[in-house]
This record gives sequence, C-alpha cells and structure tokens, in this order.
Amino acid sequence: MSSTATDYAELAERAGRELEEATPQEILRWAADTFGSRFCVTSSMEDAVVAHLASSVFPGVDVVFLDTGYHFPETIGTRDAVAATMPVNVITLKPLRTVAEQDAEHGPNLHDRDPDLCCSLRKVEPLNRGLGAYDAWATGLRRDESPTRANTPVVAWDARRRKVKLAPIARWTQEDVDAYVAANGVLLNPLLWEGYTSIGCSPLSCTRKPGEGEDARSGRWSGSGKTECGIHL
Repeated sequence: MSSTATDYAELAERAGRELEEATPQEILRWAADTFGSRFCVTSSMEDAVVAHLASSVFPGVDVVFLDTGYHFPETIGTRDAVAATMPVNVITLKPLRTVAEQDAEHGPNLHDRDPDLCCSLRKVEPLNRGLGAYDAWATGLRRDESPTRANTPVVAWDARRRKVKLAPIARWTQEDVDAYVAANGVLLNPLLWEGYTSIGCSPLSCTRKPGEGEDARSGRWSGSGKTECGIHL
C-alpha cells in the first residue's frame, strides 16, 4: 500500500472512531487487510493473547519481541514456546550494545541509576529500528491497566514513529483476558502464576510483585516515579 504519512494519519483517526466498538479480531482483520506484511504485533511475552488473536485472522503474522538482555528466563521460555507452537513468525530485536558493553560505557546497574536511559537504550531504540519494516503495529495495551493507559485508542496515529498503532484489546478488562486465555488455551508467562501482574526486566528496580490493592503496573520501576518504559509515551 503506497501512501503518505498524512494519508495514514487520517486513516488511523477514522479507523479509531469506526472501530471503537469492534472486536479485537475485527480490528486486527482491518489491519491485516489494510497493511498486509507491513503490519506486525509486538509482544513482551507476558502472555500470547494478542499474538493468538492476530494469528487467528492473519496466520504467519510477524510477532516482534524485544530481548533487552535482562529478561527473566520464564519470559525467554514463553517467547520460544510461542515460536514453536503458534502460526506466527517471532522476530527478536536486540539493543545495539550487550549488557556488558553498556556497563563498560555507562557503568553497571544503569537500570537503578537512570532507568529512563536504560529503557531508551534497551527498548525504545531497538523497537524504533525494528519497526522500520512496517507501516502499522499492534500492542497489548489495555485501558484498565493503569491511569496512564485509560484513554488508549483502539487505532491511532503514532506520530513519533509515523506509523499506525493498534491496541485491539484496549477495551478488554482483565476478566476478558482471563476468559479468552481459558477458552483458547493461550500461552502465559509462568511468572503470572507467582503473583506478578506486569512483567518487564528482571532487576528488582524494574519488576516486582504488586502489593494488595495496587494496580497491575505498580510493580514496575517501583519507587522511581517512572510508569512507562518510553515505548508508549
């Protein structure tokens, strides 16, 4: 599909309105029909819900995963299980520097001292680079996850990356996710069974189990005032 950024921005705005009440499958079918192989799904491998939904309407869809070098073994295992058992094409993106190279340049434990810079180097830059092959991308953002995500549109224009951005399960609750997982046998990261509700990198400063009454993402960058890695800002 040949189009300008202005065309895509207008397309995204219109689709966001028209698809607000659509099912996730209908939103993803629209993306597959509109963008074809220039569309991908991104996944943190907390679960395979969006990848499973996308594969049901677009078998062989690219599923992009960021290997930060700091992931829990369970997260890498979930990625490998998704690649082995689902009709998707898992693509792993990596930062320009290994953890050791980053430590040599910035000092060890950058995630504790400057989490914004660490996320920028190990998440934001690799994703921006990897998305160069696509015109549209889908995420698993949901409005009920945190106040910062409460107004997430189902389709929007990602002006920073100049791409169409989808959040096909934005309107779902955790109960909707659980019901879909149970009905379809969707792969989950084993850490979810241990009390984690939002899974990022493994250092304690990046991911901990939330306390009683805290929102699902309260365990991310706990105590730092940071609420997002920068990908969705």
